[in-house]
Amino acid sequence: MLFPRLKFPSYNFKVQNASPDRQSLKIFDIVRKKYVQLTPEEWVRQHLIHFLVNERKFPLSLLSVEKKIVVNGLLKRTDVVAYGSDHKPVLLVECKAPEIEINQKVFDQAARYNRVLNLSYYVLSNGIETICCRIDHSTTSYHFLEEIPIYSDLKG
Repeated sequence: MLFPRLKFPSYNFKVQNASPDRQSLKIFDIVRKKYVQLTPEEWVRQHLIHFLVNERKFPLSLLSVEKKIVVNGLLKRTDVVAYGSDHKPVLLVECKAPEIEINQKVFDQAARYNRVLNLSYYVLSNGIETICCRIDHSTTSYHFLEEIPIYSDLKG
């Protein structure tokens, strides 16, 4: 199983075969501290996690993966949530497989999650295209950013 080169730096991931026929791979998730099934979406998520920690200086201890939330009465899971030093959620990451377009539907999914989490930032990525925006809650408007902010520059 080969995964495409993403528009993130290369990282040394721990990958292991999960089956004798080598058809199923697992990748070590540094947040959950365990091996998880390596799918195309997980490939993107692991790159983004490493990017946040290594390049944007997000504290590993303030990241959450697959946080359960209830949206319109349905149980959902976020891909990644980053917390501020006050332990309030500040940034949501929604990952898609590389072949999935980052479009209005993906943006709307993040917006639905935000009704529950009340975050200040979204990051949407398929590993090829990454979009980051800041939400101004006072005007309910979005400001698209050139790049994901460094952790210390996040404004709640």
